[in-house]
Amino acid sequence: MPHTTTLDELSPGQQATVKRVAGNGPVRRRILEMGVTNGARIEMVKRSPLGDPIEYKVRGFNLALRLEEARTIEVEL
Repeated sequence: MPHTTTLDELSPGQQATVKRVAGNGPVRRRILEMGVTNGARIEMVKRSPLGDPIEYKVRGFNLALRLEEARTIEVEL
């Protein structure tokens, strides 16, 4: 059975499928424009030494998201 969580809860190397990007405004729009859309596969690569930002791999490229941004993205394991 699939488990739903937020993107910030993934461990390095763990993959998930994006289910929903919450929020509104320019930050949400920027995240969607970077390819983090419903149905996209995303992998957590690593956290920075202080834990923020977090590096992810999505649609063949790496991107860094702040912890607060990652918390707005609902994923399914």
